[in-house]
Amino acid sequence: MIIFVFSQCTSAKPDETGLSETGASELLYNGIELPAEWPPKDIDPASDEVVQAPYLQSPPDVIPINIGRQLFIDDFLIENTDMARVYHKAKKLETNPVFFPQTRHEIEEHHEHKEVTYFGHGGLFYDPEFKHFKMFYTAGWRGGLAMATSKDLINWERPDLGLYGENMILPPGPLFAGGDNAVWLDLNANGTEQKYKLLSERLVDGHWRNYYDKREDTPTHTAHFSEDGKFWSQGVHAGRAADYCSFFYNPFREKWVFSIKQNTVRGRARFYAEHDDFLKGSKWDDAVFWVNTDKMDPPDPEVMDPPQLYSLNGIAYESIIVGQFYIHLGPNNKICEEGQFPKMTEIHLGYSRDGFHWDRPDRTPFIGATRKEGDWDRAYLHGTNGVFVVLDDEIWFPYCGYSGDASDGSKGMYTGASIGMAKLRRDGFASMEAGNTPGTLTTRTLKFDEGLHLFINAECEQGSLSVEVLDENGNTLPEFAVSHPVSVNSTIQKIEWKNGTNLQSLQGKNVKFRFHMTRGKLYSFWVSPEESGASYGYLGAGGPGYEGVVDTKGLQAKNQ
Repeated sequence: MIIFVFSQCTSAKPDETGLSETGASELLYNGIELPAEWPPKDIDPASDEVVQAPYLQSPPDVIPINIGRQLFIDDFLIENTDMARVYHKAKKLETNPVFFPQTRHEIEEHHEHKEVTYFGHGGLFYDPEFKHFKMFYTAGWRGGLAMATSKDLINWERPDLGLYGENMILPPGPLFAGGDNAVWLDLNANGTEQKYKLLSERLVDGHWRNYYDKREDTPTHTAHFSEDGKFWSQGVHAGRAADYCSFFYNPFREKWVFSIKQNTVRGRARFYAEHDDFLKGSKWDDAVFWVNTDKMDPPDPEVMDPPQLYSLNGIAYESIIVGQFYIHLGPNNKICEEGQFPKMTEIHLGYSRDGFHWDRPDRTPFIGATRKEGDWDRAYLHGTNGVFVVLDDEIWFPYCGYSGDASDGSKGMYTGASIGMAKLRRDGFASMEAGNTPGTLTTRTLKFDEGLHLFINAECEQGSLSVEVLDENGNTLPEFAVSHPVSVNSTIQKIEWKNGTNLQSLQGKNVKFRFHMTRGKLYSFWVSPEESGASYGYLGAGGPGYEGVVDTKGLQAKNQ
């Protein structure tokens, strides 16, 4: 994600004790109050019970909605409704893969001919300075770090960087373990020196070191920074952990969050560490158990191995954090090596409003493997750092998949990796839906400070949608009794009332919105201070038309 710290964030700044400057627990932008001990340390890694998000069990009495579009991915915002919630999947491009092995490094890798271009976390971001997408990926199995650029996410160029040949940034070898480099483009860095950030798994004495290694003096990860993404600083020794560690920025709390892979009694899992400073935070001395699969994750019906959490990436989107869960379904590596086919991981999603607890209401793959021999994304699917970008009215998810086949006919567990794209409607993770019978949805008590105009993202061109505003006791406010109905399919639609008034008189007051809809889908709503509908929420890893990763443009982004 390209970082932009939103100055209107209303969370209290915590001190080193985890308390706010006023001595109270930290209060987030959305009204959630964090406990004094943060992050939580009471989650049992041996348990397969579902960990409930506390804010869904006890929502705030009043929910501020100053930041971002408000998504219906859970019941946090909903007091009551007779509409049905439906979760949606990303749609793979028919032209996939959009990026596949072509260069010498990608085809003739230094260990064996596996023919792979894959993420290994890597990263994909929109760079507004150069007005293109930057993709960091691994060229060849456990190869070096490489970069490619694109204007449209479909057609990619490999610029000659003049370093290690072709588009290579870092070579394979003992200094950097290219397969597990996680990169971040940080536009909010103080100065340009740390604009790019990198977490790398290290090779030590020419050997891979991971959580099975018992040498306590062996650093297995290092943290680096760069001004241009080409020349990197000497590494700061990070914590000891397994491969596929990653990190992301939580702008709501201004924290770097480290997603640390460790083995537990239930297999692969994630530990959590956070810090204001990227380099200092990479020590992981105070990491706590975070999340694993649970009893709601079904095993693969053909393998029946217990599911494990292979990896977890995160990104801020509008008013929430979206988590990308790689669910590992087996078989174990030995079986895959003997059978010469890729293991099974698929991409699932989770959502968080406090940055730590996850709600995972849909346990089916968001991006699934085909499981068909010969398909480029047959199995072993991965996402990337940055998770997704915004392009016009859609969210695009880059992912890599493995076929297990090379062009010379050879097969293997880590053979034949390419990169494709899947896309989703903007805010389209979940919708509240009504049919021919009119449906209503009433929010909990909300408050906004500077908003003037109500906007929605809805698909109701065959029906209609209207809104009324209530006071905190549920009484309709006469001035906002009935809005003009709309029959649209739009990701950014302004709602207007018959008297033409805006919402200025409601600023700072406790209100509720009641939506009335027939034959339609409602994805989100928000109150904007701008006629353009700018949400001042976050945009994942950015996108064309925006100056950073905060939506200050609204409809104007489409014209730039």
